[in-house]
Amino acid sequence: MTSSTLRRFLGCAVLGAALLGAGPARADLRLCNLTAGKVGIALGYRDPQGWVTEGWWDLTPKACETLLKGALAARFYYVFAVDYTRGGEWSGRSLMCTRDSEFTIRGVEDCLARGYDRNGFFEVDTGEQKSWTIQLTDPNQPAAPQP
Repeated sequence: MTSSTLRRFLGCAVLGAALLGAGPARADLRLCNLTAGKVGIALGYRDPQGWVTEGWWDLTPKACETLLKGALAARFYYVFAVDYTRGGEWSGRSLMCTRDSEFTIRGVEDCLARGYDRNGFFEVDTGEQKSWTIQLTDPNQPAAPQP
């Protein structure tokens, strides 16, 4: 994939990340992979002790996964996703720490000095809902309608 193609894919993919409130039956943070490829998901959020990033959840095409169980405690969550099948990623401007293998990392400062990678996460505004579902879509697929 050329760099211009990758930039187009990334731009469209970030715009294609449809954010929908989940139904009232369960209070969780869920992510659904509505793409045709396998994706890896990393999540960032603030808890009472500070910033945390966690990963990786691997989602097959058309699958959903609960990332956090229970009522959401924050308004904003942050996601970085990688398309394992076709390449590319869903990313944003909020820099947080990750690593190649499964991880839970406290703090978002000095990622590289602490031996971690640093990636840009996109922000998800839950509007202070207690339950939320994030839907990743292909760049050429229209976003799902908002409820």
